[in-house]
Amino acid sequence: MVTYLATAFLARFADEGVGIALALLAVERTGSPASGAFVLTAWLAPHAVAAPVVGALAERARVPRLFHGCALAVFGAAIALLGLTLGRAPMPLTLGAALVGGSVGPMVTGGLSSLLATRVPAGQTRTRAYALDATTYNAAAVAAPAAVSTAATATSATLATALLATSAGCAALLCMAQRLPAADRDASRHPPLRRGLRPGELAIGVRALWHIPQLRAVTVATCVAFLGVGGLPVTAVLLAAQRGEPGAGGVLLTAFAVGGLVGSLGVARWRRAPAPARLARLGLLATATALAAAALAPSLPWTVALFALAGLGDGPLLTATLRIRADHAPEEARTQVFTLGAGLKLTAAAAGTALVGAFAHLPALVLTLFVAVLHLAAAALVEALGRRSGSQHRPGVDA
Repeated sequence: MVTYLATAFLARFADEGVGIALALLAVERTGSPASGAFVLTAWLAPHAVAAPVVGALAERARVPRLFHGCALAVFGAAIALLGLTLGRAPMPLTLGAALVGGSVGPMVTGGLSSLLATRVPAGQTRTRAYALDATTYNAAAVAAPAAVSTAATATSATLATALLATSAGCAALLCMAQRLPAADRDASRHPPLRRGLRPGELAIGVRALWHIPQLRAVTVATCVAFLGVGGLPVTAVLLAAQRGEPGAGGVLLTAFAVGGLVGSLGVARWRRAPAPARLARLGLLATATALAAAALAPSLPWTVALFALAGLGDGPLLTATLRIRADHAPEEARTQVFTLGAGLKLTAAAAGTALVGAFAHLPALVLTLFVAVLHLAAAALVEALGRRSGSQHRPGVDA
């Protein structure tokens, strides 16, 4: 488990730092962040489209840890190539590297998380394992932007990007060192990759997400919530400016990420944590309530504290989401379910960023309340869609 957590943190550290590294590289080399924004768009664009493909390939791999390790190596190599080419080489080459790196991005998030389900039995043990997995996301979200900014200030954006590529490379090596899951030891279960993927295989994960009520509920709910999460960076900047501190938007986002880290660690130590669906509802309600209060807070310190409380709900939500995917995804499509779920959430977040950006002229209070309402709606969806899955409850899964 320690090796897995180290692998996941290093990979997600690289992933969380890419956005700011590209912006800093573009400013350092061209004087404008515009080219960095274009490259970041190319990096994010293929996530949802590539998710079913890389997920299906991972399911077919004879040695899963080798496949995941190679995907992480490609991820790191793409980051390194971005650091070498942005602002120095023709833009099509840089965009091509971004598209390749973004295509294996789902393996860094959902793909890695899918490995835990093959190693940890269902029940509270699995909840704790996925709570610890969630901490790698939150810890990376806290550490990566700070590390990249510090490295770029002390040295250069080029070396800061090299730091991210090295982190991904180390994750690839650690992935190879992980203990073999059963699938690695029984290669006969996995058809050879040279036969290629049939179109129907790419739809298995989509069908699972739609037809299995528990997966449908958590997928729809988290996508609605992430419409709000995607708009949170813009909202935080505007809210900080309204409080008289225009540069404190980053402080609010850091507080949210730290809250998520504390929330995940808390679930990991919670011996009698609620069933995953209930845990998801509680997390969404906590985030909605705290963000609504933050919109009305009288000063910046209160706003920071309430953003931290909002993040405190985000940690349990991520834990519950990962646990539900692990418990209810069909074994033959588990990795696809994880990669698709991650890709859809990212797509929803990107749509949320665009939506809030289009309405950035509205008061920050209104935008923050909008994000809170989306989380409240997501909690209602978990409740409403979850009722339909009651008759299909599998004994022991939510114990």
